[in-house]
Amino acid sequence: LIDASNKRKLSEIEPIFFKLSKEVRQLTTARQLEARFLAERSIKIGSKAPDFSQPDTKGKMVKVSDFKGKYVLIDFWASWCSPCRAENPNLVKAYHKYNSKGLEVLAVSLDDTKGKNAWLKAIEDDGMPWIQVADLKGWSNEAAVLYGVRAVPQNYLVDPQGTIVAINLKGDNLHTELAKVFGN
Repeated sequence: LIDASNKRKLSEIEPIFFKLSKEVRQLTTARQLEARFLAERSIKIGSKAPDFSQPDTKGKMVKVSDFKGKYVLIDFWASWCSPCRAENPNLVKAYHKYNSKGLEVLAVSLDDTKGKNAWLKAIEDDGMPWIQVADLKGWSNEAAVLYGVRAVPQNYLVDPQGTIVAINLKGDNLHTELAKVFGN
């Protein structure tokens, strides 16, 4: 019914959606669809990065706003995601190169409660020294829903003022964009 790659169709559905009863709009799938409408309008380059709070690997709550004043790459991933795991060494390299210049990474896992141990093992195996958070709700991760994440890996580079300045930086594109921000 909805082709995520066709924004026109999603925008055509939105007015119809809001004509549904309040009870129907409270269903889980309806709330997820409503979040997609919001993300479609608000999660883009030049807009403020929505704040969220999730527990880290030790249970301490971490917020996006904790990184205000720094560049932060919000990276959505999962331990079971092969493309994510393949990109992690690239991200580790970028982190080591630019962390001392002001880059932070906030990784948001889409693992669920059954995958908690795999998530923790992947962090260790892939040598990821940055902050890792997860609400362990899988694809229903509240931050992922808020950001309209439909596939992983997916990331957002946020500037010190909290504005999204780049989206989906991977491979050489990640290094090129960070070099523009921080210099070589």
